[in-house]
Amino acid sequence: MNAKILIIGACGQIGTELTQKLRSIYGTENVIASDIRKLNVDVVNSGPFEVINALDFNQIEHLVEVHHITDIYLMAALLSATAEKNPAFAWDLNMNSLFHVLNLAKAKKIKKIFWPSSIAVFGPSTPKENTPQYTIMEPSTVYGISKQSGERWCEYYNHVFGVDVRSIRYPGLISWSSPPGGGTTDYAVDIFHKALSDKKYECFLSAETKMPMMYMEDAINATVKIMQADAESIKIRSSYNLAAISFTPTEIANEIKKHIPDFEITYQPDFRQKIADSWPASIDDEFARKDWGWKHEFDLSEMAAEMLRHLQ
Repeated sequence: MNAKILIIGACGQIGTELTQKLRSIYGTENVIASDIRKLNVDVVNSGPFEVINALDFNQIEHLVEVHHITDIYLMAALLSATAEKNPAFAWDLNMNSLFHVLNLAKAKKIKKIFWPSSIAVFGPSTPKENTPQYTIMEPSTVYGISKQSGERWCEYYNHVFGVDVRSIRYPGLISWSSPPGGGTTDYAVDIFHKALSDKKYECFLSAETKMPMMYMEDAINATVKIMQADAESIKIRSSYNLAAISFTPTEIANEIKKHIPDFEITYQPDFRQKIADSWPASIDDEFARKDWGWKHEFDLSEMAAEMLRHLQ
């Protein structure tokens, strides 16, 4: 039987590109995109689309039954910087939407779940360089706390109820196709837009703040790959570390200058600096590479060239 997929939060930064990718693989009619509003014209007009509230269990269950859904990709979440401004709602959205899909799988109404975690699960006490898969996790942000809790629940539902849930800890994601979504790593998207429009950018992080990043195409490929892997090869049911490149604002600015020589960057760190300081600088993802064959394709220079080419 072919997969019938529901993407919840399909109009977000990741959901937008994930929807197109999954439709190209499984067929447009087999991928139902959904979000709380019709926020992205491309997603809404390119195939089946439903307006849905990720906090409404009955709505999700109804869509699952009507469309005979087998797999759910739960992409709806309030990201790091946005979540700090509305902690109670962030917790509610990030946690209860997850319970809804886990409980649908527990009741055998769906077969497989993809749920994204994040490097935000780590905290100031986590080793910063080459952060291992298993390490101290004391997140200091609302987003990180919700993602760490979600990891524990995913593992619990897998061990206790046999739910086939799969997850990766996304680093900062860089995409040309959708605007920044309120994350701390979003400077690395915004900088390209401003480089082209203004030839200058004021960065909200300090010059030497190094964080793990990934070009969106790599992240989408990883998401598809982990969901297509045999269940036996998915050994970690909390969430897998995932890595590609790590860089500082200075390094990305220097890369842009190769294409736009008169580009200038200045620094005005704000509240997001504290969030960034609590996260790793680089990630060890040996388990993802070993268990289900993950490998990234884009390095910093390739990513910068691609971003500028598409945005132009």
